[in-house]
Amino acid sequence: MEQINDAIKRIEESKNQGLDALLSRVIGRTARIIDKAFMGEEVSVDEGEHLFGIQDMDELSALSIAADEIRREDVGDLVTYVINRNINFTNICNVYCGFCNFMAPEGDDRAYFLTMEEIAEKTVEARENGATEVCMQGGMHPDIDGNFYVEIIKTVKKAVPDMHTHAFSPFEIYYGAKTLNISEEDFIGRLKDVGHNTFPGTAAEVLDEEVRTIIAPRKIPTQTWIDVVKKAHKAGMRTTSTIMYGHMDKPYHWARHLGILRDIQKETGGFTEFVPLRFIPWNTRLFQHSKGKVNPGPTDLDQLKMYAVSRLMLRGWINNIQVSWVKQGPEFAQFSLTAGANDFGGTLMEEHISRSAGANHGQYFPPDEFRRLTREIGRIPAQRNTTYGILKVFDEDKEQ
Repeated sequence: MEQINDAIKRIEESKNQGLDALLSRVIGRTARIIDKAFMGEEVSVDEGEHLFGIQDMDELSALSIAADEIRREDVGDLVTYVINRNINFTNICNVYCGFCNFMAPEGDDRAYFLTMEEIAEKTVEARENGATEVCMQGGMHPDIDGNFYVEIIKTVKKAVPDMHTHAFSPFEIYYGAKTLNISEEDFIGRLKDVGHNTFPGTAAEVLDEEVRTIIAPRKIPTQTWIDVVKKAHKAGMRTTSTIMYGHMDKPYHWARHLGILRDIQKETGGFTEFVPLRFIPWNTRLFQHSKGKVNPGPTDLDQLKMYAVSRLMLRGWINNIQVSWVKQGPEFAQFSLTAGANDFGGTLMEEHISRSAGANHGQYFPPDEFRRLTREIGRIPAQRNTTYGILKVFDEDKEQ
């Protein structure tokens, strides 16, 4: 805590001095990389790894302030949020990822499986509370198949025809297709045919087999995740992109991950945003049984670097970068918005996965709190839809 408080103080002091004055004290490779980003030149994976390894406080301040300025140049001063509801339709799962404490085996006291009627009711409640999106993911239940996913979309659309469905990770697309013995392309087409809108780019964790084989050996491998995402994009479907970091991974994994996402975006243009997700360790088997070999999540400084480095590496390709009030807490998420990020995420209304792993936040965050925290850092709050269309800008203290 002392280290991050010192970093925040140094960054705030450096802002008063101005970026040019700060960069004049930063020499060598870090300065050259930051200058490349300002010039619109691509920051390489190797250069990204270097930035993730920064320890000098002047260099960290320069990186954070540069990322914030590039954010301003590329997307302006709006801080966006979406009013949505998470519907985790079941926690019954047979994949047993070590980082997950959300799952429960069938018959466990914690196990649940929502009915279609319950999903419809939650969708109607979401609309009554102003939601434009329902985000739906669940465990890999051994008794469901791809038809169940299709039926979920039909249920939501029947309950609220214009509700945006943001559902099913690349792993769930793969799983749904496999259970029906059809191609991923055909399964994506079936979902499109019943009105499905966008996919979350989760189940990515870290896109490197060195890490995935340890933390999620039963999930799809890196190349399959990449292939499924590309298929979704080429079918005209948009997805988010994510990283879940701070466990067995290292800075070079993070830089490679960002490079992979950038390469996909160059080919398809289908990502709407990048969402770094810190590993929440406390209740997970991966952390509890590691005998000290697994990190307890990224440090606060690593989180700041993740936002800043991703802003530089993804510049011109994925311009929306989202903080996570669920995993970071509202105040640290607010500060992260000054290190390159521009989106506050969603209200959620309920969220089980992070809380099951030990997070202190995750149930609901009111829109007026997003707006308050945004104004406190001198930015302009705006409500968006899932694909970053602006629905309303709150550019006055009073709501327009």
